[in-house]
Amino acid sequence: MNTKVTLQNPKYQTCIDACNMCAEACESCCTSCMSNQQMVGQMTRCMMMMRDCADMCMMASCMISRGSENAKKMCDMCEACAMECEKFSQMDECKQCADACRMCAQECRNMMR
Repeated sequence: MNTKVTLQNPKYQTCIDACNMCAEACESCCTSCMSNQQMVGQMTRCMMMMRDCADMCMMASCMISRGSENAKKMCDMCEACAMECEKFSQMDECKQCADACRMCAQECRNMMR
């Protein structure tokens, strides 16, 4: 069966996709950081921020999708998370996470214009 899906808010699909990708990158990086026995103690704040960022991005994606008037208020966490992840950019996962967070922050700024 070929079903066509009509998006609720296609104008912001790029931002929605960036939020989803950021959440996935944060979850993946956090899991990787938890298994890094040498650095896990130093990365506690970063891991907490990644978890918060992933949750905020998933919520933002839902709110943007449904056209919530409060969606734009959800987009502040990504920049802070990127800065924290960059402290550990020697790890590929942290660099990828920082890049995804920065891209999401930029897409959120674009949405607010």
